[in-house]
Amino acid sequence: MTHLPFIIASYGLFIALALYLSAGAALRLRTARLKLLSLEPAKPSSPGKKSVS
Repeated sequence: MTHLPFIIASYGLFIALALYLSAGAALRLRTARLKLLSLEPAKPSSPGKKSVS
């Protein structure tokens, strides 16, 4: 009896879980970036003017 099917199944589960967690993190990052853009103040539209800080 070989354990190869169990080894393949464990690697498959690992890859599926890694993809699931990566997709969730990418979606949370996208949402956070959009929220950050909505909170930042508007930047000046003319490229010649520089703000003094």
